[in-house]
Amino acid sequence: MRRQKNQIANIPFYPEEKLALFIDGSNLYAAARALEFDIDYRLLLKWAADQGRLVRALYYTALIEDQEYSPIRPLVDWLDYNGYTMVTKPTKEFVDAQGRRKIKGNMDIELAIDMMEMADNVDHIMLFSGDGDFRRLIEAVQRKGVRVTVVSSIKTSPPMVADELRRQADHFLELEMLANAIQRAGGPRTAANAQPTDGVDDEDEDDNFGNALPPSILGAE
Repeated sequence: MRRQKNQIANIPFYPEEKLALFIDGSNLYAAARALEFDIDYRLLLKWAADQGRLVRALYYTALIEDQEYSPIRPLVDWLDYNGYTMVTKPTKEFVDAQGRRKIKGNMDIELAIDMMEMADNVDHIMLFSGDGDFRRLIEAVQRKGVRVTVVSSIKTSPPMVADELRRQADHFLELEMLANAIQRAGGPRTAANAQPTDGVDDEDEDDNFGNALPPSILGAE
């Protein structure tokens, strides 16, 4: 019988369990911002490695390629050199019916394909997202015998996690419970650090949250 290593919020972790992280970068950032703390991605990786045999940590984000300077680019480079597998693609720009410039950068397909491919080689997947569109993906992965934990928040108003996603997951981990282990030193975020997202298409608004932040705010110092 496998010996349980530790337990967080009634979620068992095992030392021999192969673990993979799938991080919806913009969605995770939005949840942490709503909880008023900043994530130190070095600490997040260390925390995950302490829970089991960490196979891969994948971070998904869209990039605005036509800007002279992209605030998220230094973060992407830092993560790429410090243990994360980066999955990025350029955003798409369009003009809506009212003549407003909109930007879309949804990474759902990339994340879904990668998770299905990796499911045969891991025991436990942690999905850092509250997006209800991933419910069927989780269901498919579970049929392969993989345990899935969703990490998001119900402490925000409104909750950051879709109810159907939370119900489908084997376990739900409240992001606020991880704050002490993964937050950036220096205390909670102030409202002044929140950046506007005007011009972002409503359907994919969350996919652009990370693009507004300098890397120091996101923990890549």
